[in-house]
Amino acid sequence: MENVLVIAAHPDDELLGVAGTIARHVADGDTVTCVVCSEGATTRYEASAVTELQACGRRAAAVLGAREVRFLGMRDQHLDALPILTVIQAIEAVVQEVAPTIVYSHHWGDVNRDHKVVNEAVMVACRPVGDAYPRSVLLFETPSSTEWSWPDPATAFVPQHFVDISTTIERKLEAMACYTTELRPAPHPRSLDALRSRAAYWGQIIGRAHAEAFVVARQVR
Repeated sequence: MENVLVIAAHPDDELLGVAGTIARHVADGDTVTCVVCSEGATTRYEASAVTELQACGRRAAAVLGAREVRFLGMRDQHLDALPILTVIQAIEAVVQEVAPTIVYSHHWGDVNRDHKVVNEAVMVACRPVGDAYPRSVLLFETPSSTEWSWPDPATAFVPQHFVDISTTIERKLEAMACYTTELRPAPHPRSLDALRSRAAYWGQIIGRAHAEAFVVARQVR
C-alpha cells in the first residue's frame, strides 16, 4: 500500500491534472492526502469565498475517497511575496508527518507564479536526505496554466509517466463539479468537456480511453 501526498497551490489544482489518478490510488487501497497551500479566493472573490472553496474541496475529496484535504491558508497569488523558506517549512512539516512514498505536485513550467513557488518548495521539502524521503515525485499539468506558459523547451510539459484513468474519469469529473465557482463553460480548459477531452488525448498517447500525464522529477525503485 502506498502513502500518497498531493500538494497543490490553489483549491481545484489538486483535481485538474491528477484527480483520476487519486481515484485510482484509492481503488488500489492506497491512502491519499491532499494539501492546498493558498486560500485561492481573495484576489478574485470576497473573503467569505474562502470558506466555500474549502467546503468544495472537502466534497471533492470525499467523492474521490481521499483521506483528507488540508488548507494551509496562504494568501492567494502572493506566495512569491513570502520568503521561500516559509513555504518550504509549511510543506515540509506535512511531508514529515504524512511520510508519503509518492508525491504529486505542480510542474515548474506553469504560467502561474504560485504554481512555480509550490514546485520549488516541494522539491526542497522532498529532497533525498536520509531514508524517509518520497521515492516518487511526479509533476502534473494544471489546465489553464501549464499550456499557457511561455513556449520554452526548457520549461515545456513533456510527460514520461502516464496513468490509465479510463475507470475513474467519471469520478474525476464528478469531483471537479464540486468546485462550482472554478468551473468554466467549454471550450475553457477548466470546463468538464475540456477535461474529458484532455484525458482522452493523453489516453490516445498510450492506447487507452483516458489517461493523466506526469513529468518524473524523481523515481527511485
